[in-house]
Amino acid sequence: MTGSADRRIRSWDVVILPFPFADRNAAKVRPAVVVSSEALHDRAGKYFLAMITSAGHAPVEGDVEISDLGTAGLPVDSIVRPSKLATVELSAFRKRIGTLPAADRRRVLGSLHRFLAS
Repeated sequence: MTGSADRRIRSWDVVILPFPFADRNAAKVRPAVVVSSEALHDRAGKYFLAMITSAGHAPVEGDVEISDLGTAGLPVDSIVRPSKLATVELSAFRKRIGTLPAADRRRVLGSLHRFLAS
């Protein structure tokens, strides 16, 4: 990981990495937010991520607008898209750029809870 190689990635960090496409065997370097717990990171060495995209894209059920771009480290209006998740290992991360604001975290969790099996 470049930039902050010795900094541990934590829940709710906004990161840059090659995010895999769901419909083909490819990836695009883009921002994403870590939505998994420290337990998964520590015990399995894996991270669950939700895609971040620019707010100009057509809205999708469950999207969460990022309320503080500075805290998140993003240059343009952006949304978290909890309907697009990926599982990656630490080696996939390019760099950490910020953290998701607390109010947005609650909304992302709400979307994830609606989408996950119970």
